[in-house]
Amino acid sequence: MARVPYHWRALSVVTLGSLVTGINAGTLNVALPVVVRHFDAGALAAHWVLLSFMLTNTVLLVLCGRLADEFGRRETYLLGYGVFTLSSLLLGLAPTIEAVIALRVVQAAGFAMILANATAIIAHAFPPHLLSQGIGLYISTISVAQVLGPSVGGLLAEAAGWRWVFWFNVPFGVAAICWGAFTLRRLPRGEREPVDVRGALLLLVWLGGLLLALSEAGSLGWDSPLVLAGLAALAAGLPAFWWAQRRTGHPLLDLEMFRDAGFALANLAALCHTLARFGIVLVAALFFQAVWRADAATAGLAVLPVPIAMMVASPLAGALARLLGPRPVAVAGPAMTAAGLATLLVTLDRDTPYPLVAAGLALMGAGSGVFLTGNTTAIMARVPRDRLGVVNGMRLTLQNVGNTLGVALSLSMIASVLPAGDRPALFNGTVPAGSLTEVLAGYDRAIAAMLVMALASMAAAVAGLVVTRRDPPPAR
Repeated sequence: MARVPYHWRALSVVTLGSLVTGINAGTLNVALPVVVRHFDAGALAAHWVLLSFMLTNTVLLVLCGRLADEFGRRETYLLGYGVFTLSSLLLGLAPTIEAVIALRVVQAAGFAMILANATAIIAHAFPPHLLSQGIGLYISTISVAQVLGPSVGGLLAEAAGWRWVFWFNVPFGVAAICWGAFTLRRLPRGEREPVDVRGALLLLVWLGGLLLALSEAGSLGWDSPLVLAGLAALAAGLPAFWWAQRRTGHPLLDLEMFRDAGFALANLAALCHTLARFGIVLVAALFFQAVWRADAATAGLAVLPVPIAMMVASPLAGALARLLGPRPVAVAGPAMTAAGLATLLVTLDRDTPYPLVAAGLALMGAGSGVFLTGNTTAIMARVPRDRLGVVNGMRLTLQNVGNTLGVALSLSMIASVLPAGDRPALFNGTVPAGSLTEVLAGYDRAIAAMLVMALASMAAAVAGLVVTRRDPPPAR
């Protein structure tokens, strides 16, 4: 291994890790109905099996990026794998749905430590002229994991039971820890800075309040005290968060960095794009099980066009970014995503031929791979190397806000068209035949909203291309 340049060895560590965590994300998207049926859980619990992980991950990402800059990326990355692997073991032993939700919070803490450091490790290890290639290969590995995740999750849930959806992570997590400990170098640590705990708590307040309101409004109504409490937390927490970020010397989100128009527009495009595309595998898997009556294994195979297209498109986008620059590539991505969503909006029905649905899903997957490669390269190439951990954490936090809100909005739009008593059936794959028309109307609403976000992402990417052609990035 001594003859292999360090940047390729570092990439092998990160890609092994992305396989483990990416498969984990894909398995539960398909296996959720099996988990919900096992515990006879309601719609709210089904929401929070997913949202608890996303909310925790979002709140902790920037904190983990900052801590890694202070205490070492290698150490934080490996600790994250330990937490993730142990929590996966315990999740398979969970006796109640409440225990599943609580352990998903712990699992998300480990995942945040991994994710906040992965791209930063690559960006630090790779020379600038190879960075887009390294990121493209990293994203293509995520795509491989997303290819494996739904099919693995469906097969495990049907053949071995839902517990193996989590236990599957354990041996691979141990392997990732051992390989990372052997391979990764100890990097110079950044200057010690205070951690913005107040900012993290305020982010938890306003984002958690919004998610609570979205997940409960369809069942209880917007005038419910619980929903109103969530909206009050949003109304109080968001301005307080903004004020706190401007006043602290070491903010969770460094708002001064958004004065760089190219940086700001790239992050805006990323936020809109995650709102547009992140929930599609979950939404499609639920569609195949609830509307087409497929089992979990079949649904896992049916969503494969998304990750396969993403896997193929990502390395091609990395090569194009080296030739054309990352910004033009980032513009093409949301255009393809929008085309895929438009295809689904026009064709999706209970009798739609699967090849039409697969074509829409494949366009979305290709658009995601193209956009993520181009846009991530554009963001990371625009910041100094000593800020990579913080900036990567900021980028991922905004992306995860989009991920979390995208899933919450999609599920809320689809479930809200059903009577309250029928909503759990959407999540366990047993929607009554008489409610399918309403469910399809909910899917149309959700996909139309995703399409609007894809077009907004494309507009922001075009604006970023125009701005950065006038205003080249500062020297790194």
